Amino acid sequence: MKIANALTEGYLLHHYRIAKTIGGGGFSIVYLARNTQTGQWVVIKEYLPEKQATRVDGETVESLSAETATTFNTGMKRFFDEARALSKIQHPNIVRVVDFFRENNTVYMVMNYEDGKDLRWYIKRHHGRMTEKFIRTVFPPLLAGLRELHNHHLLHLDIKPANVYLRPGGSPLLLDFGAAQSSFVDERRALPHTLTRGFAPIEQHTRGHIGPWTDLYAVGATMWACLCGKAPPPANKRAERDTYKPAVRQFSAYYSRQLLEAVDWCLQMDQLARPQNVDSLLDFLNKEPSAQPEPETLIERLKQKLPWGG
Repeated sequence: MKIANALTEGYLLHHYRIAKTIGGGGFSIVYLARNTQTGQWVVIKEYLPEKQATRVDGETVESLSAETATTFNTGMKRFFDEARALSKIQHPNIVRVVDFFRENNTVYMVMNYEDGKDLRWYIKRHHGRMTEKFIRTVFPPLLAGLRELHNHHLLHLDIKPANVYLRPGGSPLLLDFGAAQSSFVDERRALPHTLTRGFAPIEQHTRGHIGPWTDLYAVGATMWACLCGKAPPPANKRAERDTYKPAVRQFSAYYSRQLLEAVDWCLQMDQLARPQNVDSLLDFLNKEPSAQPEPETLIERLKQKLPWGG
């Protein structure tokens, strides 16, 4: 893959030999590399925001101008701090950060490489309409990994099918923490980050109050993509004119009411109407289905502002 400003194949970065570039754009460049000490394959993410910095002499990264230098340096510190925080997380459904370091006037995050394909591949292959069994196999362990991230006071902020990696057997892995930041960050001081239309809630578009509910909107949007093969309408467009049609109405012939209510709950525009933490959503998904259909949908209960456990 040809990416502007990428390190060349064969470049030795510490004790990692770059094999090829596998992604990039926005705020980082991603490489496949081999650890020359152990022979193991790794994935390396390099902090290089394309609108703030460039590579000179084939190695060193420099800010584009004096105006972008402050933002670049602040972002580099945040990237390093988050890499350090992520390196402390050991969970089977969170990609393992095994190393991080400064080099070439920027910072690098090294992660384990694992075989598999991302969820986007499966969705495209089946045009959505993933089975309920598939969805219930993938998302509970993914949510367990996300809970571990939140327990370390980190938010992912870019959950989408491309960042959900499925290993052989279907065990999910949450990838790509380029947008991750502390859940305690002052949103007025928060730096720009990756935002994926359709998967990002309104508070990411407006720099509003972010929290675990922000990631859970993206989880709902990712589940929605599993149902119909595409993202829901972008939140900024929904804020102008909401064309979102509840999953309980669109997909009732294919999926359980409980699963569809969970999707609709996550995709509420009002952040207070969404699940406020991972456990609330997991408890709902794990709840035994009622023998008889409930008289009201979750959305109707929310509209009546009745309490919803969580």
